[in-house]
Amino acid sequence: MPKSDPKQFQRASTRVLSIAMVLIGIVLMISTLVRGGGLFSTGVIFGLLFIAAGVARLFLLGKRNSG
Repeated sequence: MPKSDPKQFQRASTRVLSIAMVLIGIVLMISTLVRGGGLFSTGVIFGLLFIAAGVARLFLLGKRNSG
C-alpha cells in the first residue's frame, strides 16, 4: 500500500473546502435574494465574503503550487 503524502492531502482538502466555501456563499446570496433581501442585506454580504474567501484560498493554493 503506497504512503500518502501529507502535503498532497493538505492541498486536496484545501481545494475541496475552498470550493465548498464558494458554493455556500452562492447559496447564501441566492436564498437571501429569493426571500426578498436587498443587495446590502446580511445574507448577501456574508455570501460575498464566503465567495471572496474561497476564491482567495484557491488563488493562493494555485500560486503556491506553481512557485
